[in-house]
Amino acid sequence: MKGFILSFRSEFYKTRKTMGFWSSVILPLALCLLLFVGFYNKSDKLLHEPGMMLWLQFSGTILGIMGSLILPMLIVFIAYSVNSIEHKAETWKTLFSLPISKLSVYSAKYLYALFLVLLCLALFVLFTLAFGNLLGMMKPELKFGEYNIAGLLMRLYFKLFLSSLGILSIQFLLSLLMRDFLKPMGIGFVSTITGVILATKGWEYAYLFPYSHPMLTIMTVGKGMHNTPGPGAPPPINVDIFTKEIFVSLAIAVLVFIAGYFIVLKKSVK
Repeated sequence: MKGFILSFRSEFYKTRKTMGFWSSVILPLALCLLLFVGFYNKSDKLLHEPGMMLWLQFSGTILGIMGSLILPMLIVFIAYSVNSIEHKAETWKTLFSLPISKLSVYSAKYLYALFLVLLCLALFVLFTLAFGNLLGMMKPELKFGEYNIAGLLMRLYFKLFLSSLGILSIQFLLSLLMRDFLKPMGIGFVSTITGVILATKGWEYAYLFPYSHPMLTIMTVGKGMHNTPGPGAPPPINVDIFTKEIFVSLAIAVLVFIAGYFIVLKKSVK
């Protein structure tokens, strides 16, 4: 356990000034800020919208942009950035020769990459709520204060996080074994486009392809968000987190993580 903690802390110090780390922070801030400006400029057209629909439009736009292409490609970038330092410095053999188990080193790197993805999605929740409430303060005629979307938003992003674990495991292993950035990036990009096409075309077995999971999640969320509230109190939107694509994503994440560890044990990582 001590070796794992030391390895995890080392990953933070090695990457805290890299684009891999800061992209997890800057991306949610920049995207939410741009949407805030857009909603502020067209606020006159939203005066008659109820609070629930304002929140669903504001957060739904961000979710749609994230789940289609940005999140999968961000995962590709994060997975490589965690391993790129060792590739560039050629310190893999030195790293695995330390008096720390290979399992501790491998799992610390993987969980640090997972942490960066979780951090990014958590900041999306935080900034969405912050900028939405700021809109309500700056434009009191917009009825953001009528509805509290915090609980729903956390469940949606948690499901999006779970849907990304299969991709993360695959890209982490590819970036661990491939020194060249273009190879895992190319595989990730082509697979992401394929996943989006399979999901949007409604292929019945798309849930078995991990790169389609974020898009499937967004499509499920979109169906729930089109349930417009009737007169009176708005009805609750139930989010079924553990759908079949989520179970497949978790299964792939576990299997690839275990397979990757045994590959690392037997393969000389250059």
